[in-house]
Amino acid sequence: MDNIRGKTIAITGAARGIGYATAKTLLAHGARVVIGDRDVALQESAVAELGKLGPVSGYPLDVTDRESFATFLDKARTDSSGTSAGHIDVLINNAGVMPVGPFLEQSEQSIRSNIEVNVYGVLTGCQLALPDMVKRRRGHIINIASLSGVIPLPGQVVYVGAKYAVVGLSTALADEMAPYGVDVSVIMPPFTNTDLISGTKSGGAIKPVEPEEIAAAIVKTLNKPKTHVSVPPPLRFTAQAAQMLPPKGRRWLNRKLGLDSVFLEFDAAERKAYEERAQAAQGVIESDGKN
Repeated sequence: MDNIRGKTIAITGAARGIGYATAKTLLAHGARVVIGDRDVALQESAVAELGKLGPVSGYPLDVTDRESFATFLDKARTDSSGTSAGHIDVLINNAGVMPVGPFLEQSEQSIRSNIEVNVYGVLTGCQLALPDMVKRRRGHIINIASLSGVIPLPGQVVYVGAKYAVVGLSTALADEMAPYGVDVSVIMPPFTNTDLISGTKSGGAIKPVEPEEIAAAIVKTLNKPKTHVSVPPPLRFTAQAAQMLPPKGRRWLNRKLGLDSVFLEFDAAERKAYEERAQAAQGVIESDGKN
């Protein structure tokens, strides 16, 4: 089954990392890709590179701003002739931020940014994209969450809460949308080799995966839809086992896997640039560097 070739696929937060790798992979499979990102200069650079691979366009997008999201989706629906008669076959809610560190040291700005981008952005994208899919009785929403959404880790309290929300809302939404022929999936990777883990130690039993591995899982999910997708798949069983453990057992497992302190003990200087970006991840950054 090929649910990708010729389809219009919109991806949020796609100027770098998982979103960019996914755009490349989907273009290679014959999709028409539309990327959105709050960093306009980076988005324009990404479109220039991706354009060598296939039909791609990009537009400014702040997922925390409903009007910005609605405008992005309207533009994504526009066909090559410039009319608005098109539609979106797939929306990939990829935009996300991951501020880390002790909970009591998290600023209000950090907490709000985490929830606004990781939860509100996903809910907004779903609510804006689904009506047309329901009307057409086909379509697919893919939400990028994290295994942190099923395996709670110290140093990720707010992020874990946000990703728990994405896993839960995706599951409930999948069942609500099923009668309308619309699929909803949630992708749950572990640490991914992007800026999100800058400054952290990658030791322990769970190694970072590459963005291309997430992209490959998305392709597989589009061609054979399912609700929950772990990357790599066996980690789903680790996550389920962890949920069944009592507190002492859970903490023992985290120590064995090297997860008990990875987001509490990190190189703050190396992580500084990402943390500053993640904690203020609202508003479009114009190409001249001004908000």
